[in-house]
Amino acid sequence: MRILLTGSSGQVGGALSIALAPLGTILATGRSNFDLAAPETLPCQLDSFAPDIIINPAAYTAVDQAEDEPELAMRVNAKSPGVMAQWAAARAIPLIQFSTDYVFSGAGDRAWREDDATGPLSTYGSSKLAGEKEILAAGGCSLILRTSWVYAAKGRNFLRTIAGLAQQQEDLRIVDDQIGSPTSARLLADVVALMLAEGIDVLRARAAQAQGLVHVCAAGEASWHRFASAIIIGLRSRGVKLAVARIVPIRSDEFPTRAKRPLNSRLDLGRLHELFGVRTPHWERDLEPELDQLALELLA
Repeated sequence: MRILLTGSSGQVGGALSIALAPLGTILATGRSNFDLAAPETLPCQLDSFAPDIIINPAAYTAVDQAEDEPELAMRVNAKSPGVMAQWAAARAIPLIQFSTDYVFSGAGDRAWREDDATGPLSTYGSSKLAGEKEILAAGGCSLILRTSWVYAAKGRNFLRTIAGLAQQQEDLRIVDDQIGSPTSARLLADVVALMLAEGIDVLRARAAQAQGLVHVCAAGEASWHRFASAIIIGLRSRGVKLAVARIVPIRSDEFPTRAKRPLNSRLDLGRLHELFGVRTPHWERDLEPELDQLALELLA
């Protein structure tokens, strides 16, 4: 199986490169040979790669910056996935696309189901939702994986940001009224590997049953404040010296950002359980291996 993987140097792409290696040949791509900011160039590149499946974790993810670069965000997050989906549909090739909890409004406190009404609050969320619509409109075999609060021991993400701040500052002020499920890039990669392990034909059938949409994240829920607290406790228990003494919970309106974030990012995992037979670990257990890896780096 020839697996075209976008964003292979990113945190999800890097995890996928490892998890999918036993399943086939990884055709790793990056901006130099597969530029999602230039969707008109992609069909020719896809012809040259000739994949059996396309997996697209690459995205424009600078949530606040997207408010000032809406056209670029739309090209990367919507137009290019649409081009890939059209190319794949014409050749009966499956496409797995990653999306986000930011397609929802964040209202209420119930976990969002795949068939719930969307209502993004930001340009980033709007661009990812537009990408979902482009893919589904192409009519091929596609599977969109919505996830939330992705992090890894490497890269730029909340885990590493908190670790860095905790080494330097005694007081941290962390938002406590946004609720979601912290999810490691490794967990996402492992789930995709499980989905592909039984072959492309089984994936096609399950994607059709899922109507092209499934939520994938760790089980359980947390606020950013609780997630930060778990990171700091976990690093200290591994011998990492930290300066932080207090982690102060604050409301979102006390930490204004350029783009508005959803307060409720809970994702219902019923479809993942029922159709794919996958049950993900609790976010606290999912965090442990990433803390192990990060602590080794910080103690070196």
